[in-house]
Amino acid sequence: MKRRDFIQQATAGTALVSLGSFGLQSFSLSIKTSKITILHTNDVHSHIDAFGPEDGRNANKGGVARRASLIESIRKENPNTLLLDAGDIFQGTPYFNYYGGELEFKLMSKLKYDAATIGNHDFDNGIDGLYAQLPHAKFEFISANYDFSNTIMDTHVKPYKTFKKGHIKIGVFGLGIELDGLVDPSMFKETKYLDPIEISQDMTRILKEEEQCDLIICLSHLGYNYRNSETKIGDLNLATATKNIDLIIGGHTHTFLRKPTIVKNLENKNVLVNQVGCYGINLGKIDFYFDANQNKAANGTSIIV
Repeated sequence: MKRRDFIQQATAGTALVSLGSFGLQSFSLSIKTSKITILHTNDVHSHIDAFGPEDGRNANKGGVARRASLIESIRKENPNTLLLDAGDIFQGTPYFNYYGGELEFKLMSKLKYDAATIGNHDFDNGIDGLYAQLPHAKFEFISANYDFSNTIMDTHVKPYKTFKKGHIKIGVFGLGIELDGLVDPSMFKETKYLDPIEISQDMTRILKEEEQCDLIICLSHLGYNYRNSETKIGDLNLATATKNIDLIIGGHTHTFLRKPTIVKNLENKNVLVNQVGCYGINLGKIDFYFDANQNKAANGTSIIV
């Protein structure tokens, strides 16, 4: 991708959004401003190659090689960058049928993903199949509301992970969708699903108060939103029912957002919710800016790969 085209795509449709109770008038992009970039994917579903020229609306889009080049160019512009995935890494092409997830994890490791959460399709070869591929993943799996204590995955998945970029501390926790009804119980065995809102309240308290994080991200495979949102939790009602989450990176529903949705949380503060469709067609890019007083603002977009 040409640098000029990348800049045009990356700036289209973005607007600076304040996060917290302060207004934008109190925030200025000065020499003292720190910038953190969050890159993200979801529901790649084993799409290693780019779509071909005859592949309809997805023609000539996607592919791990193109994503790698794009990620490299962004990291060169801002070394303070995290790369995250919101689950459903597996299932969708013959690469998964043949290699069982080995290739997906090896390539993500080469792209230097920092963390990923677990989607329902990541159990498609059973929890034993997922476990067997873990040695190929040189990044952390995080999920706070899947209790793996009675399974082979016990101790191999963390509820959250913290990162330090410059002087900014970032906390990332993971959430997964309820597997019962989506996945045969024999595939996930004794994995227990815990309420994502209650878990989020615990995680944000730990990350905010104990870990002293400046930025809190939820890596979610719950889905963007549902018609029966009173009974089924998606990212939008998770945002409104919690506090201290700055960004929810979503998956599962294959929702294509050109830019993040802004939702008010329990404290009437802005939360960004983003999801970039599926199959590696888009790369999400969210830039967070911190002033000298640790006030923060953000903008974001989806970049076509």
